[in-house]
Amino acid sequence: MDSIQTTVRLDEEVLARVKQESEAQGTSLDEALNKLLRQGLAAVAQPKQRQLRMKPHHGGYYPDLSYDCTEALLEHAEGLFHR
Repeated sequence: MDSIQTTVRLDEEVLARVKQESEAQGTSLDEALNKLLRQGLAAVAQPKQRQLRMKPHHGGYYPDLSYDCTEALLEHAEGLFHR
């Protein structure tokens, strides 16, 4: 793979983390930085998926309420003037 030499200014904390990653992986600083940049760019390119968490809630049973009629359910839940 071709490479280009360029100058980049890194914050001290960023450089320290890249060095830490380089040492942990046993790679050069250049290889670690390229790997981390690729991972970061891939993460930005993919839309984030949020996990939907819902807790079930027993709403009860009302024998006088028609569960087949949407209008009746809306009126029960939101009141007489639900529109």
